[in-house]
Amino acid sequence: MHDGNDQDPGDGAATPVRKIIHVDMDAFYASVEQRDDPALRGQPVAVGGSSRRGVVAAASYEARKFGVRSAMPSITAKRQCPALIFVPPRFEVYREVSHRIRAIFRDYADEVEPLSLDEAYLDVSADKAALGSATAAARLIRRRVREETGLTASAGVSYNKFIAKLASDQNKPDGLTVIPPGKGAAFVQTLSIRRFHGIGPVTAAKMEGLGVFSGADLAAKDAMWLATHFGNSAEWLYNLARGIDHRRVKSNRPLKSLGGERTFFNDLIGDTEIREALAHVCTVVWDRAAKKGARGRTVTLKLRYADFQTITRARTVPFPIADGNSLLAAGEAILAPLLPTEQGIRLLGITLSKFEGEEEETDGTAPAPADLLSLI
Repeated sequence: MHDGNDQDPGDGAATPVRKIIHVDMDAFYASVEQRDDPALRGQPVAVGGSSRRGVVAAASYEARKFGVRSAMPSITAKRQCPALIFVPPRFEVYREVSHRIRAIFRDYADEVEPLSLDEAYLDVSADKAALGSATAAARLIRRRVREETGLTASAGVSYNKFIAKLASDQNKPDGLTVIPPGKGAAFVQTLSIRRFHGIGPVTAAKMEGLGVFSGADLAAKDAMWLATHFGNSAEWLYNLARGIDHRRVKSNRPLKSLGGERTFFNDLIGDTEIREALAHVCTVVWDRAAKKGARGRTVTLKLRYADFQTITRARTVPFPIADGNSLLAAGEAILAPLLPTEQGIRLLGITLSKFEGEEEETDGTAPAPADLLSLI
């Protein structure tokens, strides 16, 4: 276990501050498989399909040493790690383990915000377990996860969500990092902007093209410069570079839609390559939906043509999509009338919505934002 500064967030502070823990399971899917099959321990393991169209859903740390990562095409992963062992996912097992872990979380916090089956934010400001500090809570949570599931978790403890999430990744695997008030900005400014949660590859590349490579580089830019180059995101970026994040931990956030889209460097023309791209996007979207335990009935296809015209088409089926093949079949049924295309396709996306148990909004509240992954 690797500990950062043990000073607890809020200790000695003049005004009350939040105490946030971000817990992230270590290589969750792959670790469950290695736990349950001793022959896989110490081996490079990828959870996912091994076919030409397969996608890696998760990789063990042994596989990550070769550059294998989630959402990577399986054929690429095998090329980078010839000894890679592919294991089919068992999402029902992962969900069961996740439920056990969340039960542990709720012994320490009433406000728990799961991000997926393997990570969550906890607001322990109220000190529900009367442990006296957020750091003590994080240590005990990690110990119980190990004892009760046989798995390891990394945790970040800080005064806001953004820094807690960065901290949980700082000493993986099986690490604990604490970033107290007064040290958040300095910590953020030591990191590459590619480590910033919420800054995707496209934005990161744009920043690097403008000479911004680290949190310190970002903090050196004033609000006007940020507004000129990043528009509505300027205030958000300005705050992140200074370790500021006012978001609260929100439990029971309803997921309204989940999807992924891919922009192509060369426009797709032929029916075969368009269908292959659809299969790839559907595989990634289904892996994410299964990871979240989300079963939806409405599938939406998004196409952007070479001239930037964008269209969406949707289809709702009577029963929730049960597997990746069903999602692909629904996507192909929507795509078929749009082929052949007279011009190339530069972007293709699939979104799943109308999840099981979802009720219509009746209280006037805004729906939760879509969980959309860029596959660039």
